[in-house]
Amino acid sequence: MTPILYSFRRCPYAMRARMALILASKKCELREILLKDKPDEMLKVSSKGTVPVLQFTNKVLDESLDIISWAMESPASNVHIYSEAEESLALELVQLFDSKFKYHLDRYKYSSRYGVDPRDHQQECRVILENLEAKIKPNPWIFGNAVSLLDISILPFIRQCKIANPDWFFAQDFVKVIDLLNYFENGNLFAQAMQKYDLWDPTKNNGNIFP
Repeated sequence: MTPILYSFRRCPYAMRARMALILASKKCELREILLKDKPDEMLKVSSKGTVPVLQFTNKVLDESLDIISWAMESPASNVHIYSEAEESLALELVQLFDSKFKYHLDRYKYSSRYGVDPRDHQQECRVILENLEAKIKPNPWIFGNAVSLLDISILPFIRQCKIANPDWFFAQDFVKVIDLLNYFENGNLFAQAMQKYDLWDPTKNNGNIFP
């Protein structure tokens, strides 16, 4: 059975899973869905109701980092291999962005939903991005010429922060972070990961082979 990937194009978790599959040349059947209209087929294999979900014959992966780990079981030649020091930094930053940054990003973007002042959470995002600025020297990716799992893991969230208020974002002092995001968004990996597909219709079985 070809693995089945339930995905929503704009979700940063789904985005980074798709990029890992592209980098590892792992084929799957992509089923593009809407989070406001989740298909029963997806909910039957993962009751969490979030994307991405990668369904195999005998198992289901419904966390993006688990999908990335599965995709990278065989090292991809086009992906940067961490040194010991780099791996420590990467783990620290992925944890930071998946927890604290995502927490404040959601409340910055959807302040009315949470009943909070978006400026407080915008400031927290700014502090995290300024700290990232101090730790990286992109050339053009964080660790050099080849994209790393750190790049694909955190850049989708930084992109969401930009989208929330582009004028504010580009007026900040995290110049290296902005340059890194621009490089990412103008590259082939991002373009391939963000290719548009028709919504999956279970009555038509119109999934697409991806990548």
